[in-house]
Amino acid sequence: MHELLTPAEMGEAERRVVASGVPSLTLMENAGRAVAEEIVRRYGARPALVLCGPGNNGGDGFVAARYLSDWGWPVRVALLGERRAIKGDAAVMAGRWPGPIEEKIAIGPAQLIVDALFGAGLSRDFPAELAASINGAGCPVIAVDVPSGLDGATGRPRGAGIRADVTVTFFRKKPGHLLMPGRALCGAIVLVDIGIPAQVLDGIGSRTFENAKPAPHPPDPQGHKYGRGHAVIVSGGPLATGASRLAARAALSIGAGLVTLQGEVQALAVHAAHVTAIMLSDRPLAELLTDQRRNAVCLGPAAGVGYGTRQLVLAALASGAATVLDADALTTFAEAPQDLFRAIARNPERPVVLTPHEGEFSRLFNDLPSDADSKLERARKAAQRSGAILVLKGPDTVIAHPDGRARITANAPAWLATAGTGDVLAGFVTGLLAQRIDAFAAASAAVWLHGDRAHGAGPRDFTAESLIA
Repeated sequence: MHELLTPAEMGEAERRVVASGVPSLTLMENAGRAVAEEIVRRYGARPALVLCGPGNNGGDGFVAARYLSDWGWPVRVALLGERRAIKGDAAVMAGRWPGPIEEKIAIGPAQLIVDALFGAGLSRDFPAELAASINGAGCPVIAVDVPSGLDGATGRPRGAGIRADVTVTFFRKKPGHLLMPGRALCGAIVLVDIGIPAQVLDGIGSRTFENAKPAPHPPDPQGHKYGRGHAVIVSGGPLATGASRLAARAALSIGAGLVTLQGEVQALAVHAAHVTAIMLSDRPLAELLTDQRRNAVCLGPAAGVGYGTRQLVLAALASGAATVLDADALTTFAEAPQDLFRAIARNPERPVVLTPHEGEFSRLFNDLPSDADSKLERARKAAQRSGAILVLKGPDTVIAHPDGRARITANAPAWLATAGTGDVLAGFVTGLLAQRIDAFAAASAAVWLHGDRAHGAGPRDFTAESLIA
């Protein structure tokens, strides 16, 4: 159930199931009933206003209104536009609604609003005045498929957008349900089955998924620490050791068999006062990585921006070890990103994961601005260009593979936005890569576990260290 379908892909799924013999009216009936059932499950009977548009989303609304009315709710139905504009299945369902249809929307005394105005494939801007009226009604809003105004592919409102308390969607979620600000506009997202078999996905070729709890990777009961990999974390200078130490502790906590902090003696002296199971080495990085048991390396956390960091990155990429590049390791190449991409391309079999936040992303991919493509498409383009797994961080972190696969993460709590949590994430990815887990799977698992551990720690007195503890 983790596939995410664009509005166009969802339309294709519906066409396929109808072509197989399932009447489209049955799908609409099932969808509208599911909306009504979710409303009744959550709320006691109260005056409800069902707002219907002229398309299939409105048809779902007419069905929901009918069921709510049959179950004893006082229901008004209002239509955006004229009755004669309703076509197809929506017109049939409008005809089955036994009550009046108001052709002018007036919120009035409603104590619950069903937003069935427009679905995920809206092709024009949603009117701001109507959105303000609905958002200011002071009562629960239940959206059908997506809150009206929300682009189901990008997660961005077209014009104004409705803020829903609950969104009921069908068969599979869409990227816009998880990408910000769409996820915030949707409220609680409820996915329901309306009778579309999973087989219709065959041939549609969706490449986007919701990032989900990873499968466990238990260690070999007869294994040893070197079998679980040896991660190397490159340290910053003596006054900038904290970030790399967080990454090293994270790599160890997520299962790497051994972890070494590499750096200058002055920095290692600071580390020595704080770490026990983590080893220290002042050997040059290129020399350290000649031992192929040291099979994963992380650079960037508080490394400093400049020539020295650039050379360390190039040495790591030349070594063949799985490489995680974060923070300063990315910014160092802001003036010449192609130098980094060429170094990655020299050994395409070696896993590389880039973990930028939006600021670092904009420095390395300054022609992919956030006001152009969606976050999903920007991450995809960056992964393809760089030849690396791209983790574009944020409340809706996207993990993108150069081959076009992508995962969107929706489990990050707001309190993750604090100093050091990105360093912990880089360490998680490195620790999983050390265990020889596929890079796309390792990055996806690390991001999900990052959010999950944050929820477990809770918001009270939360720090980056909480994720490791």
